[in-house]
Amino acid sequence: MNIRNNPSLDTNTTTGDAKQRTKRPITGRPEDERLSIGSSFAYGFQHVLTMYGGMIAVPLIIGQAAGLAPADIGILVTAALFMGGLATLIQTLGLPFFGSQLPLVQGVSFASVATMLSIVSSGGGLPAVFGAIIASAAIGLLIAPVFSKIVRFFPPVVTGTVITTIGLTLLPVAANWAMGGNSKAPTYGSTANIGLAAVTLVLVLVLSKVGSATLSRLSILLAMVGGTIVAVVTGMADFSKIADGPIAAFPTPFHLGAPTFELAAIVSMVIVVLVIMTETMADILAVGEIVGTKVDSKRIAAGLRADMVSSLVAPVFGSFPQTAFAQNVGLVAVTKIKSRYVVAAGGVILVLLGLLPVLGRVVAAVPTAVLGGAGIVLFGTVAASGIRTLAKVEYRNNMNLIIVAASLGFGMIPIVAPTFYDQFPSWFSTIFHSGISSAAVMAILLNLLFNHLKAGNSDNQSVFVAGTGRVVRAEDLHCLAEGDRFENGKLIDCDGNEVPIQSSEKASEH
Repeated sequence: MNIRNNPSLDTNTTTGDAKQRTKRPITGRPEDERLSIGSSFAYGFQHVLTMYGGMIAVPLIIGQAAGLAPADIGILVTAALFMGGLATLIQTLGLPFFGSQLPLVQGVSFASVATMLSIVSSGGGLPAVFGAIIASAAIGLLIAPVFSKIVRFFPPVVTGTVITTIGLTLLPVAANWAMGGNSKAPTYGSTANIGLAAVTLVLVLVLSKVGSATLSRLSILLAMVGGTIVAVVTGMADFSKIADGPIAAFPTPFHLGAPTFELAAIVSMVIVVLVIMTETMADILAVGEIVGTKVDSKRIAAGLRADMVSSLVAPVFGSFPQTAFAQNVGLVAVTKIKSRYVVAAGGVILVLLGLLPVLGRVVAAVPTAVLGGAGIVLFGTVAASGIRTLAKVEYRNNMNLIIVAASLGFGMIPIVAPTFYDQFPSWFSTIFHSGISSAAVMAILLNLLFNHLKAGNSDNQSVFVAGTGRVVRAEDLHCLAEGDRFENGKLIDCDGNEVPIQSSEKASEH
């Protein structure tokens, strides 16, 4: 057991923090730690706030594109929350062969938006979308065990690159939120919106600095509450519509029509499912790295099965493909709350939000700019976690540096140039329009090329390698006597006396 990485044996835990941890993990896995019910739901609600905007965005976009009435769009939103909660419970608590048992929040995948819009606009409508999701998720469920076997091709040089890309890919989302979220609104990008995001960001940093471990770990939630209060005082938040609509409602199966199965739509959605599985596997590996727990192919397969079975059931209640939310991986890194039961509590909250639309309207009233201020820290932390993983990689006398460089560059193309792949075939743009999947594909292929298929490799293969090793010139060693040594940043001679170290410019003056 690694005592240093086991939070249950952390001797620096404060007394107040220790009181919240009512049960220690008996398995030795950090993610099995249990907190008190109150703390679990407080931290779980923080997860819900973090991903709520992204959760409801997809049903809003698809519902409007399909020309649905506001009431029917509301049903799509409710279904997304309900299914996200169920999927989260399956992923975190687990069933036999289903669920990675890691702190991962599930929700509707953004990777499916373009394809679903294409199916809707081609005349198939939502029934064709639902049918394509059911068929493609069934295929994904079958191939999950095989797909998970490639975990051995995800060493730190690959996982670190993908984790970094996840964080960098999400930062534009935070910036968009900070500007207001709606690019067509007259206040988009206003100093008021950005100022509100800045206030939230400052609150996160200040609360993270305080001496209380409890306040520090709730910094995101408390900063969002504080930012919302500021928004209410300044007239930037509107809670007047909370009472509109029913208080409670259960998602009705096939309320928006029975699914239809069209071959072209299914083929397109299968490609999306492969992208979703790639991103989910990256998220599983990322959160495993952050939590400090073992993630093998068996665990990845269980996580992918949870994704696919949730996606298979989602259309029954009027929802879309499910996947792990990368922004919540960042929240785990920020708060250092690694318990899967905390995220499961968030899943319970999502289910309740899906059954109680009035609660969903309360959360929806949180200004988008507030989410943006918190998102800058959250998503930046994901990138920082990836950089920390990359720091463990050996770069001497190998091609790891060029693997990282090319993969990061490839992953950033869709971010800096969103229309880059518009002229490519639809199947190609579907895969590589996501910076995460682009970086993952490139990193895996280059790792195979340089680190597994070693035929033709030589020492110091390129200029990228030549600049990464440490080199000491022979003439620099001539002044050293036998027994000289370097300790704590000081040069000590054989008699134990410190030898002054001067810059080359000063040395040349003497």
